[in-house]
Amino acid sequence: MVLKEVVRVGIADMNIVKEPQTIRTSGLGSCVGVVLYDELRKVAGLLHIMLPDSTLGKSNQLNAAKFADTGIYALMEMLKAEGVRPMSLKAKIAGGSQMFQFGSGDTVRIGPRNVEAVKTELRRLSIPIIAEDTGGSSGRTIEFDPATSILNVRTVNQGTKEL
Repeated sequence: MVLKEVVRVGIADMNIVKEPQTIRTSGLGSCVGVVLYDELRKVAGLLHIMLPDSTLGKSNQLNAAKFADTGIYALMEMLKAEGVRPMSLKAKIAGGSQMFQFGSGDTVRIGPRNVEAVKTELRRLSIPIIAEDTGGSSGRTIEFDPATSILNVRTVNQGTKEL
């Protein structure tokens, strides 16, 4: 049994791995984890987005990984630098929970808005979504294995499933 190195991705962060590594992020509440991968090259990237749109950024120092509209493109560029052709990319997404039931308007809809923004950006870049586990009201931890293209989704109080 070979122990695989697990690369961790924090909130508003992204990274890429090649087999035999796996890549993981936790704390996906209203945030969305976006995995872009190339099945043939066994390369994958993971992005942990917090907000749907970079115009919501408050500072001049833009963290591309924080937003769906900038992060997905930035992750695709990282993968291209590793020799991945954008047309060979596929996506799996998880997260976007409705974590809070109080408040008003769009502030309580951050999870669903994040999911919508991710899907819009993936469509714009012509990257197909192969599987998703989004919505609900529970947090998730995800781990992707580029060797198998399997995304393990561990949902609070609901166990683990494979996408």
